[in-house]
Amino acid sequence: MPALSRTEDPTPQSRCRFALTWCDITPPADIYHRMWGAAKHERGTGVHRPLRATVTVFAPMEGNERQILLALDHCVMGATEHANLVAQAAETGGVAKEEILVVFSHTHGAGLMGLDRATLPGGDLIPPYLQSMGEKAGALIHDAIASLKPAGIVYGRGRCSLATHRDFWDGRQFVCGHNPGVPADDTLIVARVTDDAGTMLASIVNYACHPTTLAWENTLISPDYIGAMRELVERDTGAPCLFLQGASGELGPREGFVGDTAVADRNGRELGYAALSALTALPAAGTTFVYAGPVVSGATLGSWKHESIDVTEKAAWKLQRWHEPLHYRPGQPTIEQTQAELDQFQADEAIARSAGDETRAADLRALAERKTRLLHRLHQLPLGETYPLQVTLWHLGDAIWLGVQGESYNLLQTELRRRFPDKIILIATIAADWGASYLPPRELYDTGIYQESIAVVAAGSLEQLIKAVAERMSKF
Repeated sequence: MPALSRTEDPTPQSRCRFALTWCDITPPADIYHRMWGAAKHERGTGVHRPLRATVTVFAPMEGNERQILLALDHCVMGATEHANLVAQAAETGGVAKEEILVVFSHTHGAGLMGLDRATLPGGDLIPPYLQSMGEKAGALIHDAIASLKPAGIVYGRGRCSLATHRDFWDGRQFVCGHNPGVPADDTLIVARVTDDAGTMLASIVNYACHPTTLAWENTLISPDYIGAMRELVERDTGAPCLFLQGASGELGPREGFVGDTAVADRNGRELGYAALSALTALPAAGTTFVYAGPVVSGATLGSWKHESIDVTEKAAWKLQRWHEPLHYRPGQPTIEQTQAELDQFQADEAIARSAGDETRAADLRALAERKTRLLHRLHQLPLGETYPLQVTLWHLGDAIWLGVQGESYNLLQTELRRRFPDKIILIATIAADWGASYLPPRELYDTGIYQESIAVVAAGSLEQLIKAVAERMSKF
């Protein structure tokens, strides 16, 4: 006799108190916008699609603990700007700073909102914009906490081929761009949130792909592909959509680095349709799919049906927050060294322009921008021998949620999902400020790949992070 087949096909789900609020945070169209070294403009010239701030609050069914996600349609923030935002949002929202985890969609079309840019064209609009964003975030937090209600979250897995590998060897050097010779992680995680009446409260889309469709030729404020994805999903579901950027350090869209917003919208629809496909397949919260027995027909058929379940165990909750100490990379450039290199690039750029060599001048301007960003980061790095990487991990029923600082390579999510295949794991990277920069795998150090060349933590840091997270997950 063959072994008895499984008679239940359960869907991962959670039960908690939940709320989601959002608002428009599109800055003035002529704010400082230059995000790319190769860009020739300084100010934005218009708006492709609006930017959004989304606050999501998760809380156990009983008790006062909670986790607040503040998701922003921006690329990154410096340590000072991030600290100011969190402090203001916490004060306005009436919560503790530690409860707030800021995560970024990582769109490269939103502009670079650094206070160090305030003296540049359009930069005078940055301080009041950041102030306004903090006030709006605090109001969203206040409203979300006031509207917390019991909810069921049902999770699903899908696939999307938008993301491709982007560490490309062109025969002479590594460049950051589409590499068709290496497979990419196409995992898509979705979730549908409903209240006890079955009304949909939100959808969640978790996918790893750099929002770098729009690059140096684009002068419009844009959420990149996330905008069209969100519009499509929300139009179909009638509920707001929260996007969480996965571990995409070496992943980007197949077609990217363009100025054509139609390409960004096309990329967004590709992800949106994949998300809708996965969302459509999800059953109702509080149910499981079980074998109902044989039915004699032309063949003897196996009948399955959805049955209600006791959701008490789906309310399991455990929250951990910590700072993982990652050793700084040896030989880190000094502030003095970086300033000298910046001064030299700027001087050489002026010489090239006076000689009419605009091509060389543009390259030098881009190299100067690299040094400017490095200088800004060096000024804000925490003192000591290690970088305190911010990590938030919470267990919610059948799912594990991870929010982690820095731009981790995709190994973070593929390895955690390999080790815990029976768990749904949602991973939001680009959390907190960008001081941690990239976290590439150990073997990529000293290869000249862009991401490892600007990494501030030592080789083995990503592996240490994976080990630390896995050890805590194993105790859930």
